[in-house]
Amino acid sequence: MESHSTTALDARERADFWSEHIASYQARMDYRYARPDDFHGETVRQRSGTYQMVRFRSDAIEYNRSAQQVRQEPDEDYRLLVPLGGRLVLRQDGQEAVLTRGTGALVTFGAPFSCVQEAATPALIFTFPAREIDDPLGNKSPMATGLDLTTGLGRVVTSMLNDLHEERHHLTEPQFDAVSDRIAELLCMLVVGDERPDAPGHLTEVETVVRRHVRAHAADPGLSGTTMARALGWSLRQIQLALQRVGTTPRDLIREERLRLARDRLRCGDCEHMTITELAYATGFSSASAMSTAFRRRYGVSPREMRNGGRSSEDPR
Repeated sequence: MESHSTTALDARERADFWSEHIASYQARMDYRYARPDDFHGETVRQRSGTYQMVRFRSDAIEYNRSAQQVRQEPDEDYRLLVPLGGRLVLRQDGQEAVLTRGTGALVTFGAPFSCVQEAATPALIFTFPAREIDDPLGNKSPMATGLDLTTGLGRVVTSMLNDLHEERHHLTEPQFDAVSDRIAELLCMLVVGDERPDAPGHLTEVETVVRRHVRAHAADPGLSGTTMARALGWSLRQIQLALQRVGTTPRDLIREERLRLARDRLRCGDCEHMTITELAYATGFSSASAMSTAFRRRYGVSPREMRNGGRSSEDPR
């Protein structure tokens, strides 16, 4: 968490400082100041490796991001812009939104835009990865302008953003990320609805890709929902949604695939030289006891009994 203000600077230096300061944590933009000779502004920034939230207030200013700047400095993250007073006018993708307290807009730095801010307008800007809200298979969400943040999910999102700011001195980075995860999830529901019309078909494809990935990497002891999401370029929430539809979770799917792999190796003559402990490590389990407990619960026999010809509860004989 860090705070900055132009108050202590010479009046003639404030506009330049503001331009450099904003550019240090946002993508490249142009700035037009109503009073470049004596500009006042302040920011409070919270961030982690994934999320960022900035609460700011300043004199009148216009921000512009051009097509050339988009090409030269790509930035696919989304921003939720929420004025807490005053007025902002946002123009992007042929749309214009006049934002006042109780409204918000979803902005992408992956396309040109302009944003005119009236003097003394306090606002929040929450930055999060596009994968949190785009379709799991890469279809872009339409930009949402004029979001109603006064009722329902919108009001909950605003309350969580304000609480995140108010508790900034008491939150660790993992706690900041945990709250931000929930905010991103609610934003997805707010922007695209509880369910996309074509979501089942897409999530079925996501499930297929996830199962294929788990099958190929089950023996990796570091495999988890988080590492899987990172490898596939999706959010953990998207993977959880795809698996939830078929009644499972990333953890359960990984365990099931490791147990299947262990069962097949116990039945394979080429693996007879491996001890149970060696086989447990080779199939991604943390220990022989962890594998044995899960194996007996799943198949009704111990790994040793399976190797010695014992039948599992799934054997048809």
